[in-house]
Amino acid sequence: MAIHWRLWQWNEWSNDLMYAAMQLRSAIFVVEQNCVFPDMDGLDPACAHLCGCDEHGRLLAYARLLAPGVKYDEVSIGRVVTAREARGRKVGHALMAEAVRLSCERHPGVPIKIGAQRYLEGFYGSFGFQTISEPYLEDGIWHIDMRRPG
Repeated sequence: MAIHWRLWQWNEWSNDLMYAAMQLRSAIFVVEQNCVFPDMDGLDPACAHLCGCDEHGRLLAYARLLAPGVKYDEVSIGRVVTAREARGRKVGHALMAEAVRLSCERHPGVPIKIGAQRYLEGFYGSFGFQTISEPYLEDGIWHIDMRRPG
């Protein structure tokens, strides 16, 4: 499965792609994970949006990249999500590798901090992230803060 990656600024992407991203985030974070939380947190306009689409233009993977100062003092990667139909094909790994690569390229030498769902600690650890907090409950799901050197 070939994934085509593109990074969009808020004012660049089409209404259709923005809708697809919000729909994917809602389908996974709210419905699949049964978690009622304010996904539209006001940060999206300040983020870059990494979209991975298949050859038919269907959105299969998404993450938002936050510059230093938007959420944390460090760079951050959030709303990391893979469509159900793309799972088991390493699309999530490709998404995170691309998100880390672009974050480092855009902000060389700046650490990356994430708030990760605890069950994904090993996944993020494989990209060089280390746990820097005790587990905490956020929106009914256990999370940890993790950081990767810049």
